[in-house]
This record gives sequence, structure tokens and C-alpha cells, in this order.
Amino acid sequence: MKKITLLVILISSAAISFAQPPAGGGFQRRTPAERAAVIHQKLDSAFKLEAVKLIMIDTALTVLYRKQDARMQEVRDMMMNGGGSMDREALREEMQKWNGAQEEILKAVLTTEQFTIWKDQILPSMRPARPAGAGGSGGGNWRGGGN
Repeated sequence: MKKITLLVILISSAAISFAQPPAGGGFQRRTPAERAAVIHQKLDSAFKLEAVKLIMIDTALTVLYRKQDARMQEVRDMMMNGGGSMDREALREEMQKWNGAQEEILKAVLTTEQFTIWKDQILPSMRPARPAGAGGSGGGNWRGGGN
């Protein structure tokens, strides 16, 4: 009986471990509704906004994120179908446009003081931390010396 119980536990453990996504992989982008819900939660906890304002923000952000996702899918499809890649600078400008649209949505509902707190304190805390050594101004000369 103990052997059967042990065997069941081992098989269950193995099944559970194989069902987990691989570490570092399997990243799945949040849906527009999930992304809007994260902002909803942050705004609600920080400012205790009226339900009507939160609904306005949720709706507008969900529509914006759907458009953004559709555009990014177009870019991915273009790249996958041999259409080349989008210019990095053009992609960066497009992302800035989407970020600007998000800011305008929030500015329309939040007070000036609330928007300042959002932009200076809350938004930076939502960005993923960069791994050590990422970014920087290195030109490939890791020794830091000249010629």
C-alpha cells in the first residue's frame, strides 16, 4: 500500500512539473483587458477614484490596447511573411504615439496633481527592471581602454 501511495505521489509530481511552462520562456503578453485592469488597480489604490472615472479609463485603455495589439500583429505578420523589418526609429516613434495616447486618456480623467503622481511615481514602478548590465553606452570595447 505504501508503494502504491509513493508511486501515485511521484507520478503526480512529475505530471505537475511537466505542466509548468519552461523557465525564461513561454512568455505570454497580457490581453488588453488585463493590461487595463493593472492600471485600474494602481489608480484605484492610489487615488480612490469614482467608479464612473475608473470605467471611463478601463474602456478607453482597452480600446487603445486593442488597436495597439492589432498594429503590432500587423508588424509581426509583415516580418514573418518576408516583408522585412520595420525601421527601429519608426517603431519607437509609433510606440511613443501609443504612450502619448495613454497619457491623454489619463489626463482627461485625473486631476493635474493625480496625473503628476501617476507619471512620476506610479508609472516608473510598473516598468520591468532591467537586468544588470543591460543598456548602457558601450561601444563593444569592454575593457574601457583606447586602442
